Amino acid sequence: MRADQIIIEPVLTEKTNMMKEGACVKYAFRVHDSANKFEVMDAVYKLFSVKPKSCNIVSVKEKTKTRRTRSGKTVGKVPGWKKAIVTLAKGDKISVFEGV
Repeated sequence: MRADQIIIEPVLTEKTNMMKEGACVKYAFRVHDSANKFEVMDAVYKLFSVKPKSCNIVSVKEKTKTRRTRSGKTVGKVPGWKKAIVTLAKGDKISVFEGV
């Protein structure tokens, strides 16, 4: 699997923006369901030219969503996905997300 197929998109929330500014710089990515941490670290190295220090993988569970309409109650699901939190060395940054 290619590096651009492993990393699908970055996760940009308030919590992930705060992780970028801490003592150790962390970035969160939505990754392919079959990817493991070693493949994710290799993909970050190939795509952004920074050496990751570590990587943690989190499986985000699916959620049920309920919507009330005139015809009654509609219940659906938002599918689960896989998130990778990549820790970089102290001086490294990914310039794409920093706006540089």
